[in-house]
Amino acid sequence: MVLAAGLIGGSGPAGASSHREAPLIAGDPAVDNTDVYAFVSPDKPDTVTLVASWSPFQEPHGGPNFYPWATDARYDINIDNDGDAKADLTYRWTFRTEDRRGKSTFLYNNGPVTSLDDENLLFRQTYTLELIDRDGRDRKLIRSGKVAPSNTGPASMPDYGALRAQAITDVPGGGKSYVGQSDDAFFLDLRVFDLLYGGNLSEVGQDTLRGYNVNTIALQVPKSQLALKGDATRNPVIGVWSDTERQSMILTPGESRAVGPFVQVSRLGNPLVNEVVVPAGLKDKFNALTPDQDGKTPALVNRVTDPEVPKLIQAIYGLPAPATPRNDLVEIFLTGITTKLGGPIKADLNSQLNNADVNPKRFTPSEQLRLNTSVPPAASPNRLGVLGGDLQGFPNGRRLADDVLDIGVQALQGAAVSGIVPALAAGDKVNANDRAFGTSFPYVALPNNAAVNSGAAGAVAPAAGGGGGGGLPDGLILNGVLAALLIGSGVWLLNRRPLRTAVPAVA
Repeated sequence: MVLAAGLIGGSGPAGASSHREAPLIAGDPAVDNTDVYAFVSPDKPDTVTLVASWSPFQEPHGGPNFYPWATDARYDINIDNDGDAKADLTYRWTFRTEDRRGKSTFLYNNGPVTSLDDENLLFRQTYTLELIDRDGRDRKLIRSGKVAPSNTGPASMPDYGALRAQAITDVPGGGKSYVGQSDDAFFLDLRVFDLLYGGNLSEVGQDTLRGYNVNTIALQVPKSQLALKGDATRNPVIGVWSDTERQSMILTPGESRAVGPFVQVSRLGNPLVNEVVVPAGLKDKFNALTPDQDGKTPALVNRVTDPEVPKLIQAIYGLPAPATPRNDLVEIFLTGITTKLGGPIKADLNSQLNNADVNPKRFTPSEQLRLNTSVPPAASPNRLGVLGGDLQGFPNGRRLADDVLDIGVQALQGAAVSGIVPALAAGDKVNANDRAFGTSFPYVALPNNAAVNSGAAGAVAPAAGGGGGGGLPDGLILNGVLAALLIGSGVWLLNRRPLRTAVPAVA
């Protein structure tokens, strides 16, 4: 168990999610990375699935504009397969908007939307997906992919699963791309910011993100497309991170204009690095750094060798902090787990140095979410990942159901060398997402369509397989009828095609 705990040690600087983690990005949610996941696809183990989300804390009823992707930004998922901390492959999504509302209505849709081409859907987005290699050469993989819209409610979108299925687009070479809204897959009690769960572990058991949605990009591609030299057998380890680049904005009354070069404004590899490891004065800088700059930033490295959270646990709960410098955390945070550097964790798991064709002289320590794609999917996944004896789990990549908060707290408190810390074994008592994940691509749960403050958040039943809808409580059906009546009035006023007389049943 101590060995397994040692393998998980590097999750310490990770921990959880990255919602509104830095001052500047908190004011620009459309380009704010929230989470990155990377895992061998459980139903297609010859492929890897990469999931990245943006735009945190989306309240389902947050109209009239809801949650579009920025059209003046670049949304990237990066792959480093040779360990030099530079992207060998960048998958880039850019967006276009078709807004049919004009001056005639405030509605996002003016009737039930049953397909992405439905005339009732008044706000639409499409995307281009490019693949850019390390030399800057790009190839367009998808030229006009369709984005699944924000879920505006059960009357407007009676079967969001069908819309999501229509938004899955084939990628040349045997892959798939999905872009659209989803349930926020991360689960935790975020009251860690209230003196670490109230100062006495009384503030636990409440899933802070229950009922909220995010904008999600999911990409599934064969392992060989990501591996160094196309050989996933000799070179199974990849590093993954997402970033967002944006142009500057010139604002004038009633309009805005994007100008100038694109600059990186958000970045995410391992979860919660910027949120609870990086101090406030470095947060905006970290979002602007590229991975090859990490090891050259002493103030950042010092926060890994001497992390803050164990000191807080000691001050508040009286549990001694592990001795510093934390070389176990440095090994995972900057290098991946490998015996080739003589670090404290005596195992080979997920460093690019373990790839047969990597040149050690070019290896550069950096913060990335690293995945060994040769580890097969677990028959019975353990939410604690490697700490629970499941080598496919976090920090070897990150699956949707990995309980990275509980793993991270244990690691920060020394589980890498001492095993589970009994006093913290209960964790935050949020051990799973409130909605089941799918069993096929894109795996994320369907977006919620009930107000977070209604007590019925997540009313649509959990997704089964790759999509699907669900039944609604009677109160929500009544709300849906009222919404349908309101939409129907709008349709009549706008002289568009009539609303169906009956509210469609939710699948």
